[in-house]
Order: sequence, then structure tokens, then C-alpha cells
Amino acid sequence: MKHGTHIPRKRFGQHFLTDTFVIEAIVQAISPKAGDAMVEIGPGLAALTQPLVERLGALTVIELDRDLAQRLRSHGQLKVIESDVLKVDFRQIAQAQGATKLRVVGNLPYNISTPILFHLLDQVEVVEDQHFMLQKEVIDRMVARPCTAAYGRLSVMLQWRYAMENVLFVPPESFTPPPRVDSAVVRMVPRSDAAPLDVNVLSELVQVAFSQRRKILRHTLGSWLQAKNFNGDFDVQRRAEEVPVDEYLALALSVPSMS
Repeated sequence: MKHGTHIPRKRFGQHFLTDTFVIEAIVQAISPKAGDAMVEIGPGLAALTQPLVERLGALTVIELDRDLAQRLRSHGQLKVIESDVLKVDFRQIAQAQGATKLRVVGNLPYNISTPILFHLLDQVEVVEDQHFMLQKEVIDRMVARPCTAAYGRLSVMLQWRYAMENVLFVPPESFTPPPRVDSAVVRMVPRSDAAPLDVNVLSELVQVAFSQRRKILRHTLGSWLQAKNFNGDFDVQRRAEEVPVDEYLALALSVPSMS
């Protein structure tokens, strides 16, 4: 595919991957097999798309930028969905492909990476695995352990549902234009043993807990639990970041459901 001269658009947070060594390393981390039902978010100038589709045979791509979507359509092996990824129903894509699970990959735009992660969390039952390039700082938060500055709402919500690892560091000079931040690639595999809890309860609980990180939980989560008529055991004489993921999950399971 010819690159032509596409001007990266700031409003889409476009930074195009141009380092061939990094591209090869990402493809190796993803390990695409012929026939895998794969979806790429934000293929851009197809730096990753091309080596992926060569191994897969066919690939579905989601691209918001009209010019890029048009260019991608000229590629015979790509199915192009021109849309905001936050409006895309991945269950429908899986159905259309006759697949029970999808492998999802992408270089996620920095400005909406967290909403995309939560959008996919809502449809996790049709996901086999996810490989995303993200701001390294976001991945640090995703995989963070308790009692660290990076540990927060994102850590708890995603660790509930996925086993995650940071598989590759990507420096700014791998992109055009170079972003002002370091990037990395994360592997996310849905857990089969995830606690069967109400995601709305967990989400609100964690949001309340981390709303004032510096304060003892008695002031935030304590009153929330009282309002929910929770009468179980939970130590609120701690800060939010001191509570391990499993304890948040156990708490979400024992709070009366909101539905």
C-alpha cells in the first residue's frame, strides 16, 4: 500500500508507527495464525496491518479517519469499518465472521485509550485476547500492584477480568511524529476464573474508593457502604491503594446489587 502524504491529525491523536524492527517485534508478540478472526483498531497507514494480514489472510479494521478508511478499502483482504470504535459492537463482528471469539489488536489513540478499554471490557465474552500499544504510563496503571502510586481504578477493573503483561517497550522515535511519551505493548487475556460480579457495583465502589486517594477509606467508601446497608467485614482504616484487587472483588460480591 502506498503511503502517499497523509498528514497526521491532532484531533485523532495520530502518531504513525514507522520503525520496522518494532513492527516485527509486535507482530511476533501477537503471533497471528492463518484464519484467526482478528480486528485491528486504528490501522492508520497500515504499518501493522500489512504484516498481520499477510499472516492471517483476512483482517477487519476499524478506522475513524475518512481518508485513511478510503485508502484501506483499496486493499482486497481488509474489511473496513469506518466508525468511532466506541460505537462498534464487537459481538456483531464476531457473529458476522462466524467466530465465537475475536483477537483484538491496535495502536490505541492516547486521548481515548481508557474509554476503549472499558468499551471492550463490556464485550469481553467475545474476546480471545487483546494486544494494544498504549502510553507506557497507562500500561503501568493497568498492571500496577497495591501500595504503588500507579495502582488505581484502572488496575482493579481490568485485573478483575484480564491477565495482563507488558510485553514490549516502544520509544517515541519509533513513531512519526514522535509522541512526547514512552509507549509499550500490553497483552490482555480474559480470565476464565473471573468473579461473577455486577460490573456496575464494582465500578462505582472502586470510583468512590479512589476518589480521594490520600484519605482513609472510612471517609469515602465507609459512608458509601453504609448507604448500601452493607454489614459485612471490611477494614476501612486503610487508603484505597492498600486494598488488593481480590478484596475489592469480594466486597463487590457482598454489596447488595444495584439492579
